[in-house]
Amino acid sequence: MTTHGGMSAPDAYFDSLEGRLVSDGCVTQRQDWSGTCVLVGRRSDFRMRWVATRLDLFTIAAVVPEITAAGLSAFTEESLRYAKAAKGGRPLGMQAGIGAFPVLISDKVDPAAAEWARARQRVAFACMARPVVVDLSCRSVSTYRGKPGLGRLYASYFIQKSTQYFDLAASGSSH
Repeated sequence: MTTHGGMSAPDAYFDSLEGRLVSDGCVTQRQDWSGTCVLVGRRSDFRMRWVATRLDLFTIAAVVPEITAAGLSAFTEESLRYAKAAKGGRPLGMQAGIGAFPVLISDKVDPAAAEWARARQRVAFACMARPVVVDLSCRSVSTYRGKPGLGRLYASYFIQKSTQYFDLAASGSSH
């Protein structure tokens, strides 16, 4: 699958995602994670309504040949490890938390991976992750968009950011 400019749809989406992150005030960088180019976007927000908490939001994306539930689970865990190591500042739980969007982009997706992403938010102590599957073969984005018990204060923020960052209509990618 290619776009009109000759770039693959997953690569075009990856580039457009970086543009949306930068437009929202995220600091971005590309890193090599074991031979895979990974886009890391980061921003930090403080809200009194979050019980005076600062949330560091990491968006970590990669284009992969195929997305499976096991691969998405492993990428989610690796993304949270990275975010915890990179966060700095106040210790987690001391008016500080981490939010993460681990994002895999492909034009070959196992339906079980999309279902795994939609099923629930993944929660660890002072860390929340909402895995995202971008399936460009059927132009769909799968992620949890609910309001869970743990982390409910941040739910509308996650929903707003996921719509802003991952909406295919805003990405400009086509096939």
